Formats: sequence, structure tokens, C-alpha cells
Amino acid sequence: MHPSSSTRSVVGELYVQHHGWVVQLLRRKLGNQEQALDLAQDTFVRMLRSDAQPSLREPRAYLTTIASRLCGQYFRRQALERAYQESLAALEPDYMPSPEARLLVLEALDAVGQVLDGLGSKVREVFLLSQLDGLTYPQIAERMDLTVNVVQKAMLKAYRHCYCAVYAA
Repeated sequence: MHPSSSTRSVVGELYVQHHGWVVQLLRRKLGNQEQALDLAQDTFVRMLRSDAQPSLREPRAYLTTIASRLCGQYFRRQALERAYQESLAALEPDYMPSPEARLLVLEALDAVGQVLDGLGSKVREVFLLSQLDGLTYPQIAERMDLTVNVVQKAMLKAYRHCYCAVYAA
């Protein structure tokens, strides 16, 4: 989907007026000028691709929301990369994946993390205990002090969320 000319015009005007401010906001959060510039650019690209028309009454609030979400995604990706690098450090050199395979794993982990971020904390924990730890619904219920019925409903919600994230995108 291509943005309309009016949307491009509005976003272009907002870019001229607020780009420097967004960069400063992100630089304070990130402590890095280059990364702040990259995420500021991504903020306006995200705004261009958004279905929602930006509110001209409070453009900085809208820009702050987008920039903060991008910043959160950046920090999550950094944490994933660190955890993955630490796990790779424990491998024997013969079992070390290629740089291409490592990049694919990081991208997949980031995508999964973004999908799971859309779940509530309890639903996410139930889902991870089931799918990563391999616990049964009764085991999850006991561990989290829930009923099996609540665990089943949480899993249904998590599956629906994941399905929509993958197939409705």
C-alpha cells in the first residue's frame, strides 16, 4: 500500500518540523547519535506506512509513541543478540553456525519476540511454559496457581494472537 499524496505531504511537513526533536529524544534514550538518526528515520517511515492519519493537534505525542516503540524493539533485539551470542560462546568451534545462519536465527527470534510482546504477561508466560518448557496444562496450572480451564483459555488466546500476527499481516 502506497501512502496518499496528502499523507506524504503531512508526514513531510512533520518531518521538517520535528525530525530534530525526535533525534534528540531518541539520542537521550539510546545514548548513540547514529542509532538515534536511524530510529528517527524509521519513525517517519512507520508514520508513512500507518493506516492512521497522524493527529496534527499533538504530533509530538504521536511521534513519541512510535519512536518509543521502535526504541523498545531495538533494546529487545539487542538483548536477544547478547543472549544468543552468549549461547554461541559455549559451543565447540565445529558446531558454530555460519554468519548467515546466525543472522537468520536472530531475525526469527526478533519476529517471535515482537509477536509475543502483543500478549498479556500471564498469557505469554503460559504460552512459553507450554511451548518452550514443554509443560502440560495441569503442570502449568499448578505452577502458576491457575485452573486448567484458565490455562486452556490462555493458550487459545495465545494461538489466536500468533495466527493473526502471522496470517493477517
